[in-house]
Amino acid sequence: MRKFIVAGNWKMNTTPKTGKELVKKVLKKAKLGNVKVIFAPPYIHLMQTHKLLKGHKGFFAAAQNMHQEEGGAYTGEISVGMIKEIGVKYVIIGHSERRQYFKESNAILLAKTKKALENGRKVIFCCGESLGIREKGTHFQYVMRQLSATIFKLTPEEFRNVVIAYEPIWAIGTGRTASPEQAQDMHFAIRAAVKKKMGEKLAENTPVLYGGSVKPSNALEIFKQPDVDGGLVGGASLNADDFSAIIAAARKTEMGR
Repeated sequence: MRKFIVAGNWKMNTTPKTGKELVKKVLKKAKLGNVKVIFAPPYIHLMQTHKLLKGHKGFFAAAQNMHQEEGGAYTGEISVGMIKEIGVKYVIIGHSERRQYFKESNAILLAKTKKALENGRKVIFCCGESLGIREKGTHFQYVMRQLSATIFKLTPEEFRNVVIAYEPIWAIGTGRTASPEQAQDMHFAIRAAVKKKMGEKLAENTPVLYGGSVKPSNALEIFKQPDVDGGLVGGASLNADDFSAIIAAARKTEMGR
């Protein structure tokens, strides 16, 4: 049975001081049950976050990105070896902002994913469509092409360490949210595609997260959808009360499955 996951992507927000305060508040407030909670802070306090979470069952740290090469003359980049040495388990790869602002292609994202998996990391792999593609009605085909060019090229053994995050780009930071039905339709399609490519067992065991303006007011309805296994949370993860409420919604849903 796949686990519920609530991951907070802090993006380029928080300082080491405010990040530490945020983690401590969530640790104090949140009751997990069988839900996994992941914090993805900026690199400058990734090690600090990982250390703060030690001894707290169900809590993990994630890197927001990594380079596809082991090392070299790549100023400003972070290698998987650096992430591995500090003990961080998870890496987010393919976020829409990386694709859009940093022009990361499917080929680069596949290389990053393979490098992370080769080094024993777990990957939260993002996919999703823009508003224009959604309005054209080609969003299912678009997302399937993203997956076919990237994680569907992995072996089943590699794939078992992948978490998929569907993020409708038109709902990120806009205040707009896909309806629960829209989220379920895409998550169902993604799981069906995983089943066809990787087999039924992997399809049933692969968490598919929703990432698009998840907040306390909509989390429960979204998480209740049968193929939604939690969320990749942006802005709401920067507020301890909001993030804890989203975790509570995931816990409630998980207990009812």
